[in-house]
Amino acid sequence: MTTKTELSPTARESKNAQDMQVDEVLIPRKVPSLCSARYGIALVLHLCNFTTIAQNVIMNITMVAMVNSTSPQSQFNGSSEGLPVDSFGDLSKAPESLSAKAPVYDWSPQIQGIIFGAVGYGGILTMAPSGYLAGRVGTKRVVGISLFATSFLTLCIPLAADFGIVFLIVTRIVQGLSQCSVIGGQFAIWEKWGPPHERSRLCSIALSGMLLGCFSAILIGGFISETLGWPFVFYIF
Repeated sequence: MTTKTELSPTARESKNAQDMQVDEVLIPRKVPSLCSARYGIALVLHLCNFTTIAQNVIMNITMVAMVNSTSPQSQFNGSSEGLPVDSFGDLSKAPESLSAKAPVYDWSPQIQGIIFGAVGYGGILTMAPSGYLAGRVGTKRVVGISLFATSFLTLCIPLAADFGIVFLIVTRIVQGLSQCSVIGGQFAIWEKWGPPHERSRLCSIALSGMLLGCFSAILIGGFISETLGWPFVFYIF
């Protein structure tokens, strides 16, 4: 003979509360997406990548205005026709009558290639270590310091070019170290902020800043160089 035990009202309420807690654990919550902090972080990284790649690409645009000619024979380009050179015929320095905002230099194609590749020389050293460092000390520190460094060095490129080719190449190498630290160090943040089913989407939002930065630099870099002078391309970006 079985007996049916009845629970007191207090025991029933306690049991119902436990059942509700179990249900809340088993049923996944619908978390916000577009207005969430993780999408805000993805947007911030998008802007970081935009700035980094734009600063990387603008040298390819301004080089046409920085040199006298892209051919081995040194001649003034269209932006400096009719402007006198000094009595010694030295084209490596801007003549006094030429506006200080747009000096030109007599760099051979080999030197130009070294200037272009200097960023890669530095960047190859920090792409992988920056991710490990970000996991140890934090993405905010690695990306923030690196972004500040590459932006400061971008401002210094016109001055480094005036000091000499060696200063410019060294500046570009250090800039490459900083730029690749921004790119390689940002992925550690998604370990904590990116849900597994959204990481590809968040990374796509962040990395799309590279394409937009490259497109923007190519689109308006030449216009800025023509109207304001090539140094302002570095100042603006």
